[in-house]
Amino acid sequence: MGKRMKRILYLLVTILFALSLKAQTSQTESRKILDSASAAIRTGGGIKADFTVKVFGEDRLLEEMQGSIRLKEEKLLLKTDDAVIWFDGKTQWSYWAETEEVNVTNPTTEELQSINPYVLLSAYQNGFECQKGSKTQFQGKPVNEVLLTAIADNRQDVLRARLYILKETYQLVFIEMEQQGGNRSEITVTGYQTKKNYDDALFRFNKKEYPNAEIIDLR
Repeated sequence: MGKRMKRILYLLVTILFALSLKAQTSQTESRKILDSASAAIRTGGGIKADFTVKVFGEDRLLEEMQGSIRLKEEKLLLKTDDAVIWFDGKTQWSYWAETEEVNVTNPTTEELQSINPYVLLSAYQNGFECQKGSKTQFQGKPVNEVLLTAIADNRQDVLRARLYILKETYQLVFIEMEQQGGNRSEITVTGYQTKKNYDDALFRFNKKEYPNAEIIDLR
């Protein structure tokens, strides 16, 4: 897995983790939409989402991958063919199949908001300008479009983001991100299930399942 895709994975985790947080009350329409998307995840019980990620450079497709993410409150499990990321609410384990390494960290809230697919939407409260876009349909379904733009003096990896959120359920279905360096990433949610019953152990790394993995404790 290339460095670009690793960054995208962390950004996806960031976004999805942010959606699971309780957003602050906002009076603008676009922020109310984001708050409702956050609430939809917090009240959805255990959630499973399948997604596709595409990375473009100068409008040329550079990388593509598929994966899935499971959410339960602040916990998450993200899987692709090349990586697995667990977060149990305190500790994060990142396994990379290419190197068979597991990086173990205890990320702070600030770190989760800045480096770690449903904390971009948390960061919108202090790092991005937020406005409602004009697009009303995505894949034949009514959506709200929300546009995020990084404030000029804020050092964000993401410069701009476009989000499509279903009008009826406030489910996040599409994210487009423009990043430093000119790359553009598209994340499409291809499947979404709620009310899943997940045991907390699912969100912790199990050494028995990866007996050859080298554990690198960065805590």
